[in-house]
Amino acid sequence: MAAYSYPQLLPLLLSCVCLCGFGSVLGLKAVSGPAESPNPPNPPVLRAVDPPAKDAPAAAAAAGASQPRRATSWKLSEEAACREDLSRLCPKHTWTNNLAVLECLQDRREESEIAPDCNHLLWNYKLNLTTDPKFESVAMEVCKSTINEIKECNEEERGRGYLVSCLVDHRANVSEYQCNQYITKMTSIVFSDYRLICGFMDKCKEDINSLRCGSINVGQKDVHSQGEVISCLEKALVREAEQQDHVHPIKEECQRAILRVAELSSDDFHLDRHLYFSCRADRERFCRNTQAGEGKVYKCLFNHKFEEAMSEKCRDALTTRQKLISQDYKVSYSLAKACKVDLRKQRCSLDANLPRAREARLSYLLLCLEAAVHRGRPVSGECQGEMLDYRRMLMEDFSLSPEIVLHCRTEIEAHCSGLHRKGRTLHCLMRIGRGDRSTTVDSICQSALQTLIQSADPVADYRIDRALNEACESVIQTACKHIRTGDPMILSCLMEHLYTEKMVEDCEHRLLELQYFISRDWKLDPILYKKCQGDAARLCHTHGWNETSELMPPGAVFSCLYRHAYRTEEQGRRVNSAEQLSRDCKVEVQRILRQRALDVKLDPDLQRRCMTDLGKWCSDKTDAGQELECLQDHLEDLVSACREVVGNLTELESEDIQIDALLIKACEPVTQAYCHDVADNQIDTGDLMECLVQNKHQKEMNDKCTVGVTHFQLVQMKDFRFSYKFKMACKEDVLRLCPNIKKKVDVVLCLSSTVKNDTLQEAREQRVSLKCRKQLRVEELEMSEDIRLEPELYDPCKSDISRLCPNVAFGNAQMIECLKEQKKQLSQRCHQRIFRLQEVEMIDPELDYQLMRVCKQMIKRFCTDADARNVLQCLKQNKNSELMDPKCKQMITKRQITQNTDYRLNPLLRKACRADIPKFCQPILNKASEDSELEGQVIACLKLKYADQKLSSDCEDQIRVILQESALDYRLDPQLQMHCTDEISRLCAEEAAAQEQTGQVEECLKVNLLKIKLEACKREVLNMLKESKADIFVDPVLHTACALDLKHHCAAITPGRGRQMSCLIEALQDKRVRLQPECKKRLQDRIDMWSYAAKVAPAEGFSDLAVQVMTSPSKDYILLMIALSVCILFLVGLLCGRITKRVTRELKDR
Repeated sequence: MAAYSYPQLLPLLLSCVCLCGFGSVLGLKAVSGPAESPNPPNPPVLRAVDPPAKDAPAAAAAAGASQPRRATSWKLSEEAACREDLSRLCPKHTWTNNLAVLECLQDRREESEIAPDCNHLLWNYKLNLTTDPKFESVAMEVCKSTINEIKECNEEERGRGYLVSCLVDHRANVSEYQCNQYITKMTSIVFSDYRLICGFMDKCKEDINSLRCGSINVGQKDVHSQGEVISCLEKALVREAEQQDHVHPIKEECQRAILRVAELSSDDFHLDRHLYFSCRADRERFCRNTQAGEGKVYKCLFNHKFEEAMSEKCRDALTTRQKLISQDYKVSYSLAKACKVDLRKQRCSLDANLPRAREARLSYLLLCLEAAVHRGRPVSGECQGEMLDYRRMLMEDFSLSPEIVLHCRTEIEAHCSGLHRKGRTLHCLMRIGRGDRSTTVDSICQSALQTLIQSADPVADYRIDRALNEACESVIQTACKHIRTGDPMILSCLMEHLYTEKMVEDCEHRLLELQYFISRDWKLDPILYKKCQGDAARLCHTHGWNETSELMPPGAVFSCLYRHAYRTEEQGRRVNSAEQLSRDCKVEVQRILRQRALDVKLDPDLQRRCMTDLGKWCSDKTDAGQELECLQDHLEDLVSACREVVGNLTELESEDIQIDALLIKACEPVTQAYCHDVADNQIDTGDLMECLVQNKHQKEMNDKCTVGVTHFQLVQMKDFRFSYKFKMACKEDVLRLCPNIKKKVDVVLCLSSTVKNDTLQEAREQRVSLKCRKQLRVEELEMSEDIRLEPELYDPCKSDISRLCPNVAFGNAQMIECLKEQKKQLSQRCHQRIFRLQEVEMIDPELDYQLMRVCKQMIKRFCTDADARNVLQCLKQNKNSELMDPKCKQMITKRQITQNTDYRLNPLLRKACRADIPKFCQPILNKASEDSELEGQVIACLKLKYADQKLSSDCEDQIRVILQESALDYRLDPQLQMHCTDEISRLCAEEAAAQEQTGQVEECLKVNLLKIKLEACKREVLNMLKESKADIFVDPVLHTACALDLKHHCAAITPGRGRQMSCLIEALQDKRVRLQPECKKRLQDRIDMWSYAAKVAPAEGFSDLAVQVMTSPSKDYILLMIALSVCILFLVGLLCGRITKRVTRELKDR
């Protein structure tokens, strides 16, 4: 080819770097076999190469090599053996130059055959050129100063052809122009046939025969180009590295010779005869404008290796060359030249003592230089560019990594066949390596994959991974276009958009496959390594970037980093700042944790410890983030090792919920609306989750966010450590007051009980610290929102929930409210729990989530100054205000109904009547169970005693309030509602259906007293009448009708004990007083009702009779009649006594 005549080719050959050093440098001598003249096929050819004629071609060669001298005595073109081939294959202007003719015939097209006689003639001519003493004398003349500079060549024995081989070996050190021209020409001659390479056949003769790579005897196969033999040896060499069982192992000295030949042919692809002939057409197709030299054609062909138009023969030849590069980086001329200085600066020269196989040499080079780059050490841009090309090459074709081929063969054949191109096989192995299929890769294969990823370092530049680059191109253009192309942050950006609408499925798969292996070596994230290498060395005792340790399992360093990232307190003491991460490193650790939370497989420690539990509990959880949620849900069921790591991760999430990237993404609208202040904090301390919980039911909250927040709340119940703020506020209190308690709900119960007891006993000092009490209140309020957050309530009520409230949502305390409304139908255990809950809520209304939510605005309006425990009382007092919200009013009524079912649910009543209840209602208490309602029996008992005016003043005040409230709404009287439900629906349906209850149902029952059939109901109505006699306020209809008359005629009368009612009755009987018509009518009706009540409900005892008399309007008349009756009885007694006495005496006298 004409490429050899270009002057620019010559400097390229000077840069070749020597590694193995064979030939004359190693003392290898030319074999004598090829020097013997073979038996010629015909006499003319023999004559052309007879010894007498050898001087001519030698001189001609010398003349051609040392231009401008030109040989005139003997020319190849004049020989009859080659004349026909020469005229057919070579341009006429080359005929006068033997070397030009030789170059033309050597580089002929594959289909162009040369006559055997011409082949033989060419072979002997080339042999004579490399061994003739006269040719050597030309070399000594042209390269005189160079020979003096190169010690090895200067010491070679003259006259045996060793000098020329030595100069070819050291051509990289040749600086003279004419000498360079000479060596270049000689190189093309020497590399045309392996038998001409000094010492090669000596070292590889046995291997050539054993591997059947061709003949070493010219007579057996006399062709002028034996590139196929070298190709055969090269393939055998790479095949040996890929096989465990070596059938025909190549000798070490031959291996060095093969790699040396590949190295010496690295600058110009013409010198690799097999590749040159295999890729001539492809070179014209893809690299026509690429000049030969400096390995440019090789690189161009490498870049087009997987093009559809590339021939299979050329692709195979290129792959073989790439595999040789992976064994010895010097086989790549451009890489060796570009990185020569950097290798020396970074001390990356291969150390024979390193425990690394020879196939790892390119890997070692890349790892060493990558370590320097990661540590911020200077590496030239040219070298980094070459590294980028070869890292991309490794990721693109798995077969270039012998360890992958050797250790992953089974997996490739079973799962990844037919995916050879563009890195698909490698990603297929990654996919089964991360467990996306039913089978997993062997541990050795996994290790090989990890080593390859570290060598290729695709995180530093995503473009290295062609499969990832192609799959994610559209995502990068839309979601990450603000980041510079090739920046390491591109991968981080892609991870942030994982499972979003911008992500495409193929990119998602490729990204997770790569991230799985990146997550197992913290050093593979260049940003993390840059920010944290100092902290890792200081706190985690790490090694260098490219060093490994058996004592450091995958993920151990990062685990160490994140433990120190969130380590602020330890056993009650403040951790020294020297034991904490730097701020920059902590930010990066948080970024990685957010990415890892997307998939449990990205956390090596978690996946390793939880492999069994994932299969047992979470095999059907395949969506994003579901596996971790599943493990958290089954925390108590996990094996101890898995439970520990899941617990630690959950504890970290409680401190920084932004680790849960999916939740943060789902909650973005509500975060922006209500929590942007805490979300903007670079370091979260649980404030964001607390804010999300508090705003869980805002309109901006979507289903995904609600589910995520609720799930985290449920997980927090399993261990108080999972609530960061609660843990930090109450850690010391828990250790002191609630030791050995782990579950959060139990800890809350323990601490709240302690606070309650200290409050009731009016202790001088609270045992629970102030900061803990404040946080305890927050936790109690959060738990009241969802029944699932209170396991002691949820577990006994599960069956009731599915039976009575199947379509009710858990949030917003709706499920708890549903159970309260269905209380009579609940199972015994659930009923008991609900009763206890209501008892606590009535004592502390703030824990009544529904009340606080529905009446939030009304509390702000009416009860801003009220104590938290008196909120319900305040709302009850303002219930009938015109400004009261109807929904809140309805909720207040519900709570009043609940309170009136049992005195224990009314804290004020219970306190005020604590002496009266056991005094008057003990029989009822004796029959009652601890956790079930008394259905208003005790309150009904106290009402009757109120009418009898026997209660203490405090208790009387509370009962009066209850009577006034129930007089307006019959639903507040449990006994009346229980006994009169049927009568109300029959007689007072219209009044009961009224939206606003103002006592109309009670009035209806009183008016229809005679129509009531049920004795129990009639008794309740009579009790109402009896109660109304005691206080007019208990009778709202009468009170409304007589309001003006009370003001005019009874203003000076103190309310209570029937005094105002007696005043009105006296006014009614006084003809001088004129009452309002409506008052007069209502009052007369009440007197008639009382008279009827006295008839149908006679006094049950003397005390009852006395009360009736004292409260009767005819009290004076009745008392007069009783007094007269007593006097008459007394007189009759006296008379009867005298008669009885006489009779007795007469009997005695007898």
